Amino acid sequence: MDTEMIIFSGNSNRPLATKIAAYLDIPLGDAIVGQFADGETRVELGCNVRGRDVYIIQSSCFPANHHIMEAVIMADAARRASAQKVTLVMPYFGYARQERKSAPRTPITAKLVADLIQASGIDRLVTMELHTGAIQGFFNIPVDHLFAKPIFVSYFKRSDRLVIVSPDAGGVERARALAKHFECGLAIIDKRRDRPNESNVMHLIGDVRDKDCILVDDICDTAGSLAKAASALMEQGARSVKAAVSHAVLSGPAIERITNSALTEFVCTDSIPLSADAMKCGKIKQLSMAELFGKALRRIHNSDSISSLFI
Repeated sequence: MDTEMIIFSGNSNRPLATKIAAYLDIPLGDAIVGQFADGETRVELGCNVRGRDVYIIQSSCFPANHHIMEAVIMADAARRASAQKVTLVMPYFGYARQERKSAPRTPITAKLVADLIQASGIDRLVTMELHTGAIQGFFNIPVDHLFAKPIFVSYFKRSDRLVIVSPDAGGVERARALAKHFECGLAIIDKRRDRPNESNVMHLIGDVRDKDCILVDDICDTAGSLAKAASALMEQGARSVKAAVSHAVLSGPAIERITNSALTEFVCTDSIPLSADAMKCGKIKQLSMAELFGKALRRIHNSDSISSLFI
């Protein structure tokens, strides 16, 4: 690996950053990322970055605002220390669900966050499973958008009874990609949302009777929609229901809902670290994205194509 590459980690997901650095066989860069007494973020890079390519690994998970500020302040520190290029590796891009005006007098916060990232001097963004791919257009810098599909493909097995299910109309493309790989059926749940974090299952499109269903989604927040979708599938005669979720936000009553749901397994990635309660839940299985991100960063650093990672 070229010695000009250096990786720093914020506080949002240090375990994933450590795994990525280990895959690349380089140590994490030394940095102080903490707070002053009044709560302001304090950053000090502990090693020379002059003329080097700096990669900052930081998900914008809870507390999202604080972790976003950590990322842009670290980028500013690297830029002022004469880094050649600064790349933000944000496995989970927070505020992605606020990518449009969903009601009068509401912001487009995903665009605001994109502007903030660019204003800090970041040259490139590497992220995974954006809520909608159109968010890439909010940036005027290169965006490498990775997908969790290779991880789920290697975990789940082909079966004659397998059906991939999208929990809403917006996730059909994601579900279709998995269904195409497994050469199996596709079903769609017509979900209506009256207010944030609340939804009602209205109708199931597709045949799931006597089938093993995999619900595929990008984000699971309070798990209300997922639990209702699993119940609806079982009511329609499904044999079993599992979930494949890219970003396990799991806030509020999510763990309890997953535990009490019809799901037999909840499979997620480590784009967001699991809480202690989530790790104790027997239904939750976490898969690491470290190798995928490691491969992507190596290719980006060597100016190679990353399209082969999109199987």
